[in-house]
Amino acid sequence: MDRHIQLLGILWLCLGGLMLITGFLAFVFFFGLSFIPEVEAEGSLVLRLISFFGGGFILLFSLPKLIAGYGLLKRQEWARILTLVLSFFSLLNFPLGTALAIYSFIILTKEEAIRLFNPSQR
Repeated sequence: MDRHIQLLGILWLCLGGLMLITGFLAFVFFFGLSFIPEVEAEGSLVLRLISFFGGGFILLFSLPKLIAGYGLLKRQEWARILTLVLSFFSLLNFPLGTALAIYSFIILTKEEAIRLFNPSQR
């Protein structure tokens, strides 16, 4: 069970890192498009707003995944609960998020995993 939890932590860190890279690339792409000379001033403003809010939105949602992965590696109880909440929302993130969410539900709801995370029962 310990290896499954370690793998879960690594996978949540990878998913968070993947989202971090995606958010950064979205920001760079749309911000770069705003500097095309043929784009009108209003279009340039809209592209910059999309880059800041779209890229920032993706970056903001990658942070809880990174925190949950780190907490799982450190065997923190709050990380188990956070991961279960994130798993619920990641069910819609097909296919990687859905697969990771189902795996997280299976592993983190077992009695052995609950005992591993509970400091009074260690």
